[in-house]
Amino acid sequence: MTGLQEPDKVKKHNTKRAKYVYGLTGCAFLALALLYAIRSNEQVIMQYNDIDSPAEIRPEYYDTIIPPNIAPLNFVIQQEGSEYFVRIYSETGKPIKIFSRTGKITIPEQPWHNLLDLNRGRQLSMDIFVKSGSAAGASDTGKKQWSRFKTITNTIAKEDIDAFLVYRKIRPGHRTWREMGIYQRDLNNFHESLILDNGYFKHGCLNCHTFLQNKPDKMLIGIRSTDYGSAALLIEDGEVKKIGTKFGYSSWHPSGRQAFFSVNDVKLFLHSAANEVRDVIDFDSLVAYYLTDSGTVKTTSDLANSNCLETYPTWSPDGRYLYFCSAPITWTDRTIVPEEYDQIKYDLVRTDYDIDGGEWGPLETVLSAEDTGLSALLPRVSPDGRWLLFCMCNYGCFPVYQTSSDLYIIDLEDAEKTGRFEYHRLDINSDKSESWHSFSSNSRWIAFSSKRDYGVFTRIYLAYLNEDGTASKPIPLPQQDPTFYDSCLWTYSVPELIIRPVRITREKLGKVVRSLEKIPVEMPVTMATPKVGTLPSAGVTWRSERE
Repeated sequence: MTGLQEPDKVKKHNTKRAKYVYGLTGCAFLALALLYAIRSNEQVIMQYNDIDSPAEIRPEYYDTIIPPNIAPLNFVIQQEGSEYFVRIYSETGKPIKIFSRTGKITIPEQPWHNLLDLNRGRQLSMDIFVKSGSAAGASDTGKKQWSRFKTITNTIAKEDIDAFLVYRKIRPGHRTWREMGIYQRDLNNFHESLILDNGYFKHGCLNCHTFLQNKPDKMLIGIRSTDYGSAALLIEDGEVKKIGTKFGYSSWHPSGRQAFFSVNDVKLFLHSAANEVRDVIDFDSLVAYYLTDSGTVKTTSDLANSNCLETYPTWSPDGRYLYFCSAPITWTDRTIVPEEYDQIKYDLVRTDYDIDGGEWGPLETVLSAEDTGLSALLPRVSPDGRWLLFCMCNYGCFPVYQTSSDLYIIDLEDAEKTGRFEYHRLDINSDKSESWHSFSSNSRWIAFSSKRDYGVFTRIYLAYLNEDGTASKPIPLPQQDPTFYDSCLWTYSVPELIIRPVRITREKLGKVVRSLEKIPVEMPVTMATPKVGTLPSAGVTWRSERE
């Protein structure tokens, strides 16, 4: 079929560019400038064949909901051709027209942002034209001709995603590493900046970055270093303090007065043959909390039961409930991996708390591993308090190494009414591991880690969460070069959405890590169950390190 509905102009070059090149370089480039000027004539696509299917593009940026403030979704057209033309448009605003000879489509930032901002809540359409045929100068029967593929559409959300994303980058490995760092990315564009990497402290380990209410004003970073010791960096209002013990998985109480964290004795072990040979087991763990005013650490019996493994604490935004994961300890020798390692499954539990009175309520089971048959991990509550997002996998405590790990969700408002915690598996899961996740401050967006592309490298994906708890088709974190992930050897983990960038310099953070000054903290954590508000008596000290 031949289409004559609306001519599309392909602007191959700009005459101003020719004048600019000439002005800068002089006569040496006169011939090149004239060539640009000649080629600046617009080509009009008057006739084309309609193809009743969308063009194949990579990444698959179509049939989904996109943030109105996201960086341009650059992509590669997979169809074979000699020339390519793309028209991006919506109900209002100036369409964006892009010509390419390679199929790599790079969208100009400002026109893209103008178009998205003008059309919040509306549809974004994209027409793709591909020119095919024999080389220039062939007979009429072999002339190149254009084909227009079926229009690709996305919906522009009304709600922004938080402007910055913080994550850790590390090379995938087994027991050793060289480079790793905590980075932040401006989601409005492609600018990535370093917060801190381990080059500032002789290639130690850093992870477990935690923010209070999606803001960078109060932040924790876990540090492990042979040369400078294990510590937690407390960043608060532009100042940095070194706490003399490493925090594990952490969560701020909404008041900002207490930071809850896990203490884990983690072992990495390897399978002889599997799609993923790495695995992790917690020999012992508990949850404790650090009081920022006094610089002391406390715990309670339900958070540090000698018969259980407690980990992954997270707070409800109203400060009423602390959620965490708990599994019974069913083996006696804590020095070797038990044969029944694949039967260790975690319940999802919670306890209520009065921070002013320091009083804890009874432990309540949200989801039982006995009922689900799965291990529940990494709970996070949306800032509006409605959604509880978490992972479940076949067993264990480390979902990033479990291909069975998927994202699930619970409607807490509905649970409050019915007294039942009904969960469902999100449609955005793949057949690979889905793991670390976080909410945007408006509760409408989630960022999560996934191995769906290659099974080895963890990448970050973004998805819109509707008011009914359904999630849109996820999109990978956009990159300026749409082929970036084809050769990227970094793995991305622990994505945290924040509303403003972290301003403190990496030099200042590195200096504090290397400093001898620190806030002393006693961590005499043994396998004895403590009384409420106290730490266990001194004995065999748990390792606060992680392998």
